[in-house]
Amino acid sequence: MQRELLSDNWYTLEKISFEYLRDDGVWEKQTREAYDRGNGAAILLYNVDKGKVVLTRQFRMPTYVNGNDDGMMIEVCAGLLEKGNAEQTIKMEVEEETGYKIDKVKKVFESYMSPGSVTEILHFFIGAYEDGMKISEGGGADDETENIEVLELDFEKAIAMVESGEIRDAKTIMLLQYAQIQGIFDQ
Repeated sequence: MQRELLSDNWYTLEKISFEYLRDDGVWEKQTREAYDRGNGAAILLYNVDKGKVVLTRQFRMPTYVNGNDDGMMIEVCAGLLEKGNAEQTIKMEVEEETGYKIDKVKKVFESYMSPGSVTEILHFFIGAYEDGMKISEGGGADDETENIEVLELDFEKAIAMVESGEIRDAKTIMLLQYAQIQGIFDQ
């Protein structure tokens, strides 16, 4: 029925009024806000021979203002889609953030991450890495002020960090649990 732009400072926040047909056949007017930050991609880098995964650690201001004492989050490599291509984007993000140049990735699923308020669809990937693929220190793109620390962790330690609450990022938990369920490290 109606869309009102509330903010386009970083991405766009809109107030949307619409009519919804309830189960009882009555049309009901509703108003919601939706934040559009674009779609994204995330990847779990893994090395079966070493029993390790590559994760990142960086400051996330929204977590800081919501009780994360130092604002630091341990996460899988991820980024917003560039030109709509999830596979190309994730390969580029891996190189920028972790310093690994990978050429093979496997898309495993996609998900709306916070469907009550955010429009984003996240494309989830896994990809094997080897030491010889490391071409730089990573750390993120200079123009994006990311300041990313690259972590290479034992897979079992990463799983334990989910259980202890050290890893609290949803996309990371989802991909670590995917690897666990699929038995990627049981080979």
